[in-house]
Amino acid sequence: MKLIADKLAVDRGGRRVFAGLSFQLEAGRALVITGANGVGKSTLLRTLAGLVPVSEGKLALEGGQPDRSLAEHAHYFGHESAVKRALSVLENLEFWRSFMVPARPEGFAGEVLQPLDILDRLGIAHTANLPAAYLSAGQTRRLALARLFVTPRPIWLMDEPTSALDKASEAQLLGFMNAHLAAGGQIVTATHSELALHPADALHLAAPEQGDEVEDEGDEA
Repeated sequence: MKLIADKLAVDRGGRRVFAGLSFQLEAGRALVITGANGVGKSTLLRTLAGLVPVSEGKLALEGGQPDRSLAEHAHYFGHESAVKRALSVLENLEFWRSFMVPARPEGFAGEVLQPLDILDRLGIAHTANLPAAYLSAGQTRRLALARLFVTPRPIWLMDEPTSALDKASEAQLLGFMNAHLAAGGQIVTATHSELALHPADALHLAAPEQGDEVEDEGDEA
């Protein structure tokens, strides 16, 4: 499976956020996006997730399930945890599992876990029956992460994924991310931190000036 962006441009609020952006991402690889605040890292992730429209250029996914869109192959793990505070921790996972359609294209062998199993792995099984409103910031972040495992999808779109996590949880998350790559998944992540992802390519975004194009550097991260 290959994710392709060809001369992509996105406008938001009457402003061109980026233009001429091109990259290709093969199965089993990560794309690590860096750049100053405001250059469009989060906007790019939201565009890939189908939340922001493309103004120019093309997005394509080769080798995916033909009856599913790019967004339906992806999990979006953004700044907001998308947790329903009035529901219990377990009810949140059951809701996501019933709402999100799984995607399993050929070559993707990502692990599927039951809600209680992933909560146990993340160290928050003791909160299963508590309202999500009672969780700490770190526990809420781990609950948001848990949804990636109850409904398999090959593309993880992750915006500052280690935010609000302690060192132990951050190391565990990196283990999950590398396991996802080893299973044939793909990760596109925006970060200000060093992420030990292998194999990975780097994409540095800079604010476009006077028609300058932003291109994939294609370096190893």
